[in-house]
Amino acid sequence: MMRALSIASTGLGSQQLSVEVIANNLANVSTVGFKKSRGEFQDLMYQTLKSAGTTTATGTLPVGIQLGSGVIPVSVHRTFAQGDFQLTQNPFDLAIEGDGFFQVTLPDGSTGYSRAGSLSLDSEGSIVTAEGYPLLPNVTIPSGAQTVTILPTGVISAVVANGAAPQLVGTLELARFTNPAGLHSMGKNLYQATDASGEAVTGAPGQEGFGTVQQGSLEGSNVNIAEEMVNMIVAQRAYELNSKAIQTTDEMLSMVNNLKR
Repeated sequence: MMRALSIASTGLGSQQLSVEVIANNLANVSTVGFKKSRGEFQDLMYQTLKSAGTTTATGTLPVGIQLGSGVIPVSVHRTFAQGDFQLTQNPFDLAIEGDGFFQVTLPDGSTGYSRAGSLSLDSEGSIVTAEGYPLLPNVTIPSGAQTVTILPTGVISAVVANGAAPQLVGTLELARFTNPAGLHSMGKNLYQATDASGEAVTGAPGQEGFGTVQQGSLEGSNVNIAEEMVNMIVAQRAYELNSKAIQTTDEMLSMVNNLKR
């Protein structure tokens, strides 16, 4: 068996994964708060037929002979670069400018984290996500509130009656991580902390490196369509070249099988 077949097959698998990651990025190009990913790969182990630096009868070999075994995916790295802002004028649409995640209480009582600030009120007046998960710390808007103002520092105030002074109803809190790329994606625009991400550090927007909050806006996906299309072309061509290597190897084997004395 020629090793080129197995080597090229690893290339096919890796390029397939690359296209799948790109496809997910493109599928979520309009998803609020979505962060794009990219596949990362490593070369596999090498078979050393002749080591560089080996002393021979004629001297020392300046270059050896090592044959690689192909490529393997090692990670899908998520990039938390800022997405574009989309103005909505909805008072409960919030965008984070800078670092930080909204915190939500999940049904099992654990804490989830999200960059998607498409929020609304439930029947109790609590600020919740599109899935109905309450924001953490929980903030309840008084019944009959006419206007709700959320400052860049996360301070939330509401005017309940005409002419009345705004009353403080709560303050938003954001969470940061040492390694946000280590967060576990749960779907539904949510992440969970892992040992790789580190423990969440919480704080008020605008303080200690936390981003500020912009009311009436949403953070769009940070997917660049042109960049993804170029990446897809590169992955497609790489896949094509690997399939060509398999085809060439098969033709070589066929030639050997058809040798006649």
